[in-house]
Amino acid sequence: MSQRGSATGVIDSVEDCVDRTLERVGRKVVIAAPLGLGKPVQLINAFYRRAVADPSISLHILTALSLERPAVPEGLAGRLAGPIVERIYGDYEELAYMAPLRARQLPGNIRVSEFYFRAGAMKRVVDAQRHYISSNYTHVARDLVGHGVNVVAQMVARRGDAVSLSCNPDLTRHMAEMLSRAGRPVIYLGQVHPELPFMEGDALVAPDFFDLLVVGPDCNRRLFSAPNTAIPLADYAAALHASSLVVDGGTLQIGIGSLGDAVAQACILRHREGEVYRRMLADLDVPPGEVEQHRGPFSKGLYASTEMFVSGMLAMIDAGIVKRRVYDDLLLQEGMNRGHISEIVDDSLLQWLYAEQALPRVLDQASLDWLQHWGIVGTSTRLRDGQLVGAHGTLVNDLEDTSTRHSLLLETRGQPLQHGHIVHAGFFLGPRDFYRRLRELDADQRRTLCMTWVERTNQLLEDVPLYTAQRRHARFINTGMMVTLSGAVVSDALEDGTVISGVGGQYNFVAMAHDLPDARSILCVRSTRTEGGEPRSNIVHFYGHTTIPRHLRDIVVTEYGIADLRGQDDQEVIKRLINVADSRFQPALVAAGVACGKLEPGYQVPAVYQRNTPDRLAQCLEGHRSGGYLPDYPFGTDLTAVEQALSDSLQALDQLRRRPRQLMALAWRSLRNPLPAAAGPFLARMELDPAVGFRDNLVARLLGQLLDERGWLADGG
Repeated sequence: MSQRGSATGVIDSVEDCVDRTLERVGRKVVIAAPLGLGKPVQLINAFYRRAVADPSISLHILTALSLERPAVPEGLAGRLAGPIVERIYGDYEELAYMAPLRARQLPGNIRVSEFYFRAGAMKRVVDAQRHYISSNYTHVARDLVGHGVNVVAQMVARRGDAVSLSCNPDLTRHMAEMLSRAGRPVIYLGQVHPELPFMEGDALVAPDFFDLLVVGPDCNRRLFSAPNTAIPLADYAAALHASSLVVDGGTLQIGIGSLGDAVAQACILRHREGEVYRRMLADLDVPPGEVEQHRGPFSKGLYASTEMFVSGMLAMIDAGIVKRRVYDDLLLQEGMNRGHISEIVDDSLLQWLYAEQALPRVLDQASLDWLQHWGIVGTSTRLRDGQLVGAHGTLVNDLEDTSTRHSLLLETRGQPLQHGHIVHAGFFLGPRDFYRRLRELDADQRRTLCMTWVERTNQLLEDVPLYTAQRRHARFINTGMMVTLSGAVVSDALEDGTVISGVGGQYNFVAMAHDLPDARSILCVRSTRTEGGEPRSNIVHFYGHTTIPRHLRDIVVTEYGIADLRGQDDQEVIKRLINVADSRFQPALVAAGVACGKLEPGYQVPAVYQRNTPDRLAQCLEGHRSGGYLPDYPFGTDLTAVEQALSDSLQALDQLRRRPRQLMALAWRSLRNPLPAAAGPFLARMELDPAVGFRDNLVARLLGQLLDERGWLADGG
């Protein structure tokens, strides 16, 4: 680890921390900080301010996912958003480098390099684009060390003297191992936050892991939260298809955002509301695909091995879906996989272990420690002079002896094995309620959730046999922006090199799906996007940048169905992708396939796939949405009921601005009809009651009419 001269020092000043760091590493500071929530904002800002004030300091910040409070727009949208942003983010302190970075005003002695952006956030930020590091998540620790890191800084949780990496054990420990091997001077800085959930498992570090811990009220500003976003019907449709590919007793990975939440809600519906779930899929009326689908409940449960732990995953734990435990012992894991043993301690378990020669006939200390670690033998049993001494006296140390085997299990018979995990995850980020729930978990629940490093969650290389045994029937569900007719997927950047987000772990999960014997990669792509007010197909003939190459093509899901591409020839791949494309773009895609010689001249899309339209999708699912099964926010929201209604109506009004005839028709109806009295609280929230002036009066009428027509007033908000 670091070349420390003393145990961890606890201080109460970030400025003091900067002083001590400069004394240790000198004036060339290369600081690595975790992505997302784990960034110690006050510490990073202190280093930034010091480098601004002293140009002799060279500061290079290496990080990812720099979080920012959302900007409040002007006009009507701002009236809605302003109070919401203030309520959610309160006194959250912004990262000091973000505004100068956006304005191209970073001092010459300061550089910021990120390996992952918040989606679209840095699209036109020149310096961010220039200094972006393209790296698989599993290679990031290596690449950051290669930049000469000499400071590692992280927000941490503390309980007594115990320290937890909490939300971000993803890179820190592996980077520490690499830096230790390199033998460089490096200092480890922790910033303690009292509201950061204290996670156990691999997130726990030794008390002296950090050279300095900063603890104090100045560091207790509000944690950044990522509120749940509303789920559109198209995402629900894609999620219903994707959820039918998840195997009971298998493994699941999902990501953040509306699609991840939609998959979680679809799995919960499948588990709890099986008849409704199956009716939804029937209403979508998609022909049976080539890949096996599953529509029954999750009686065996799922295990989650995921880069990101999200609130939807916690909801699946609450629903009794994510409950399959895995164990970091190959013999036990394979024994359970094959049905030889169960998670419950009984005589047959001990007999099986002995028969498999996992235990010697005469127990030694190592064997007894192993049995007690997994909860097979109680902790009161001891070895004394070669004899077994238990709570009920001395036992013959011979596993051939029936009474010995029986007595060894007196404390544990009927109890579950210990140290099983239902989740392994690299980092978490979510709404404030998610953090609260994690803080309130009881000890047993918390121990089943293992925050760990991405070298474990995102690949197999650390322990191929064990991770293969644990990740049975894995389904890795991620999102892409576009897919080409060759089956290549675009997820992180545009043709001209503009980075939208980053590769992150997507490539690793796709490759892992091909390496595991019964796994599948499922990439969900919305069939269309809007550019300049016009729809564009996200299934394209070709594209100048790809994230997932064509030779790793597997399953692609859109709102219109499932395209199983694995092992198919180019012609079949094109046909299957066109089948799940928006029908408005199918003729052009067919023409492109014919023009390049991959489709036969005169090819016609089967009639059953020529119905892929947004209107038909809405007809299929709108009733289920109104029935409460496909809610906008299945896992809660920071918006009040009034704000949800206003958000929905303002989005509808914004869309109508691009359709002048429909907007004029709405205006005519709003002028003919009296303003509904029930609209009062909604208009008051928008500072439109009373409305002052012609413009505000018109807007109030338009908004009141939309609230009424979209059913918000009938529901009472």
